[in-house]
Order: sequence, then C-alpha cells, then structure tokens
Amino acid sequence: MLPLASSAVAAQPQLLLDVARFRNTDTSVKGNVVELYATVPTQWLTYMRRAPKMYQAAAVLTLEIIRPDGQAAYQETVTLKPPVLSDTTAAIKNPLSFQKRVVLPDGTYNIRGLVRDQYRSAQQALLELPLVLASTDTKPALSDIVLLAKPAAKGAEASNFSRGGFSLTRTPGGLYTRGADKLWFYTELYNVAPEQELQLRYRLRRVGSKTDAFALPGTTRGLSGRPTPITTELDLSKLPAGDYVLTVEVRTPKLLLASQTATVHRMPNDYAPSGAGPAR
Repeated sequence: MLPLASSAVAAQPQLLLDVARFRNTDTSVKGNVVELYATVPTQWLTYMRRAPKMYQAAAVLTLEIIRPDGQAAYQETVTLKPPVLSDTTAAIKNPLSFQKRVVLPDGTYNIRGLVRDQYRSAQQALLELPLVLASTDTKPALSDIVLLAKPAAKGAEASNFSRGGFSLTRTPGGLYTRGADKLWFYTELYNVAPEQELQLRYRLRRVGSKTDAFALPGTTRGLSGRPTPITTELDLSKLPAGDYVLTVEVRTPKLLLASQTATVHRMPNDYAPSGAGPAR
C-alpha cells in the first residue's frame, strides 16, 4: 500500500483514502491497476428523519485522478448512505466505503478526494495525494501492501473487493484500534520463475526506532502465468501504541530481490470501526 493513507485535518468532516498499485494482468491493455479505497466515518454526518424513529444520512463522494496537464484521467461522484437508524444519539456508527479500480499508464498524477454532507454542504473534507506509476517487466517486484482487518479469504468470487482469488477486508487508513490485535495483509509478487522457492521476511519497526519490534520468516513459491499472492498474520497484542512501518522482503539465500512497506497505526485505547464494507 502506498504511504498515501491519510485523513482530512478538519475536526469533524473526515475522509480516509487508501491507494494501492498493482500490475495489470491483462496483457492486451498496457498500464497499471490503481485501487482507490475511500472510507467515510459517519459520526459527523447529518441524519434526517425519514419516518417515525427512522433517520438516515448521506455523504456525497467525488474522486478524481488528474494528469499533469490538468485533465481528469478518472472522475466519479457517488452518494453513500449508511443504514437507517432509530437512535441518532448512538456514539458508534459504522463507516461507509467505496472502492474503484482504474487502469492507468506509467506517469505522475494527482489524486483528489472530496466528501461532503448531503444535508450540510459546508461540512466537507478534501484530500489531495500524489500518485507515481512506474512498472517493470523483468525484475522481481511487489505490489503495494493492502492492510487487512480480517484474514484474506480464499476462494472468493471475483468482485471489486477481491484480488488473486482472495476476499479482502481492508483496515481503513492502516488503523488498528481497540480489539484489533491481529494484522493481516495482502501483496502480490511479480516476475519470478514458476515454482521458484523464495524466502520471505516480515519486519515491523516503530517509526524513529533503529531496531525491529519483531521479525518473522516465511517462504513462497512462484506461480505460473499469474502473480504470486503473499498474505500472513502478525500479532500486535504486545505492541504499545504508536506508528510502525511494516516491511515485506523477498530474498534468495544471498540477495534481496524486492521489498515493500506500509505504515501501521497502533491505537489500542481508541475505538474506531475497522474493516469498512461496501456501502448499500
């Protein structure tokens, strides 16, 4: 996952935007697959009465990917609606999420996300993030790391929330809060020989530290004709609160072939619903 997961600075309106880059497996179309995963916490939205003891809110989300010339390579506006509530004073309200996959050629872009309350247009949050796409067809490489709230489930039907035969439940913004003591992740390995056995190393290090909080070994084997998925489980229960960097390395006994990083925010004293699902 790119270090692009961020939240709006505004005190009330909030938007989390995670961006992950993958190689396009459709060889007839040149480019990269970019996944935009937007999450909107709903506590700040205005809930309007629809019927006796029935209230509902709505968030209007606009996502754009802008080329250097200022033209939009992708633009979409959707309205996200949380479930109807009978009690709007409840402190815990599940977030909304929206995911989009876009195929883009190599280059530099700017991602823009805007969310506003449908019933109070002045309540809004804006994010702008850089995006750089540079693919390789020869050297081993890892996709961005997707941080998960649940284990990647095998055998999933193809959908907007699945990759490589796995169903993925993301952790918005890389946040691991109260009760989230396990970290799962998904990444893809490209450009390795079929059946080639490789060593893996997973390292988690607190930001600013010179030593790893822990490091775990693993192995993988190259697949024929498709990327090699890599997923595992890490135990966060003994780690103190703070920001950490997860590093995934692919090695031979003597060489580092590829590596990728993602930022993990460990917040065990805070409550925040993780693993946002698709909005209805």
